[in-house]
Amino acid sequence: MSKIRIGMIGGGPGAFIGGVHRIALNMDGDFDLVAGAFSSSPEKSAQTGQELGLDPARVYGSWAEMAEAEAALPEDVRVQAVSIVTPNHVHHGPTVEFLKRGFHVICDKPLTVNSALAQEMLQATVDADCVFALTHNYTGYPMIREARELVRSGGIGKVLKVYAEYLQGWLVDPLEETGQKQADWRTDPARSGPGGALGDIGTHAFNLLEHVSGLKVQRVLAERRSYVPTRQVDDDTMALLEMENGATGTLCASQVCAGMENALRLRIYGSEGGIEWDQEHPNDLRVRWKDKPSEIRRTGNGYLGEHAQSLGRIPAGHPEGYLEGFANIYRAFARAIRGEETALEDPYPTAVDGVRGVQFIETVIQSAEQQAWLEMPQ
Repeated sequence: MSKIRIGMIGGGPGAFIGGVHRIALNMDGDFDLVAGAFSSSPEKSAQTGQELGLDPARVYGSWAEMAEAEAALPEDVRVQAVSIVTPNHVHHGPTVEFLKRGFHVICDKPLTVNSALAQEMLQATVDADCVFALTHNYTGYPMIREARELVRSGGIGKVLKVYAEYLQGWLVDPLEETGQKQADWRTDPARSGPGGALGDIGTHAFNLLEHVSGLKVQRVLAERRSYVPTRQVDDDTMALLEMENGATGTLCASQVCAGMENALRLRIYGSEGGIEWDQEHPNDLRVRWKDKPSEIRRTGNGYLGEHAQSLGRIPAGHPEGYLEGFANIYRAFARAIRGEETALEDPYPTAVDGVRGVQFIETVIQSAEQQAWLEMPQ
């Protein structure tokens, strides 16, 4: 099959996530990156385009310019899809505009900075005859899919307790005051939105919890703090959770846990057993049982379920995780664009998942301000 022509918005000089997306979209040979508006600075955008070997005529100074110019090109030349890898406040505009013009969109998380804009983005996906995917990349890990199938099938019984945590330590110091690019925009509410650690990594933990459990968070009681005095957004958030089936648990998102790297962990316990998964050891899924020894299931083995096996890429015993998770979402995005069938239920996160994430951010913030249990929108 011919490759899908894709353009990128964001991912210019010094950007971390843009490079990750470019690796992921190339991994299966489904896409050909042919255009981009890589920075709000036309000079920096041109620099990135040159480094990537793109035709200078297809490298733009803004996403609006790119949308208009690409739409004017012949159908067999223009991009068919766009990848949006900008800071959060630049997710809404290009998503809505490109969808309106008939382009497929894949966007980094969280969806946007408030629920009103999130609802507009969701409506744009409904109105357009296009595919929209959100890159909550951890849903693309094989052992997360194994955990999902086990929990949702009732394999561990009725879910009683849930625990999701995402701990990092890189913002324990005020890096934003040094001009460090990744810290600078993530701690600026005008660009990141009102949630700091909550929006950056807490939404991953929230998405993973609902994705695996099949249950929606119903109520939250939250506490938010900024341990760096000059910081304008939270760098540490804790929330008590109540799920729609009555299960309870906690969610923690912190970027001030000194020494922690990327410690995303999920634990779900039911009436018959439980699952435990740690992103820093992504090949392992520990399954605990009420009345028999616990087991460790590992990526790449034939005893895994069909869905987990469909996401595995390399033989058992080889490290597999972050980049492959992104690539699995891009592969599912490509298949959806081509109209190909897949064995996976919910092969990639959608705008509906994105709206849930933004609503979670807002509910947690309101709960922390009011010091009260609050209902999540359902």
